[in-house]
Amino acid sequence: MPDADAKPTNLVRVALLDRFQPAIEAALEAALPDGWVLAKMETPEYPDRAAAIRAADVAFVMGGAMPAAVIQAGGRLRFIQKLGAGVDNIDLEAARAAGVAVAKLAAGNAIPVAEHTLMLMLACCRRLITVDRQTRAGEWVKEDGRARNKHLHGKRVGIIGLGAIGRALANLLTGFGVDVVFSDPVQPPPALARQLAVTPVDLETLIATSDVVTLHCPLTAETAGLLSAERIAAMKPGALLINCARGGLVDEAALSAALAEGRLFAAGLDVFATEPPGLHPLFATEAAIVTSHLAGATLDNFANVARRAVENAQGYLASGVLPPGDAVVQP
Repeated sequence: MPDADAKPTNLVRVALLDRFQPAIEAALEAALPDGWVLAKMETPEYPDRAAAIRAADVAFVMGGAMPAAVIQAGGRLRFIQKLGAGVDNIDLEAARAAGVAVAKLAAGNAIPVAEHTLMLMLACCRRLITVDRQTRAGEWVKEDGRARNKHLHGKRVGIIGLGAIGRALANLLTGFGVDVVFSDPVQPPPALARQLAVTPVDLETLIATSDVVTLHCPLTAETAGLLSAERIAAMKPGALLINCARGGLVDEAALSAALAEGRLFAAGLDVFATEPPGLHPLFATEAAIVTSHLAGATLDNFANVARRAVENAQGYLASGVLPPGDAVVQP
């Protein structure tokens, strides 16, 4: 007789190390193969994170921190899948030391992040949040808008980082009549640059000449503080800064000062150096439009995210190989 307590050989435990809305958790569970089970956290605190990962073969993580202590709590952990592109919240050295593979989803959120970036550009140009508040309060500020608002047409947009998101944004901008320049140490193929109608420039030229500076690069030791106080001071007077990448790329105190003094027209920020940011100084000015690190968060996009995450996990557990574009740590 078979052992009633025997576990199926295809059982794979997946630890979900973020707390999601029920619709997102349902999409993840629907994407799992037969025999795979999802372990969810009760709270985002360390004991619950460690408990969720302790018996897991695979971990799915979005924004939650995965320091060495969490990774080391996974006694049978073999694979970590980031449900996005940035892996700065995962201790990669700890994963490598533990023999745990790590993958990202290259370009997984490119379209929603590019759309959110464009939305913030337009909202900043038209001071949308301020005008909405004024209109709801009974103020009719048409003439004020005529004197203060801007449009994108005819402006120079500088994209820092022409990866998947930067390219998606450049594509969206093709109908706006803007001059798009970019700075990236990795140059795109000439045919792609022509197709996107983008011009390479050095970083300092981009910062000094762009009416809109938008960040689309990862946070690494090399890029931390990329938009320093000196570079913010070098930006074109009246320019906009958009950051839908990582908060640690920008000197937030210098940005706050530049907005308060009116040297920059506005900033659109989806990310902060510390998240959640609490009562951030940038919240004191209406020149900043802020969102809560949700540029890539659309229900439309998540079914594809879940599918790719599961495909990577299945492929790695079966063969020990990851797609080259997604592989971050491959023991």
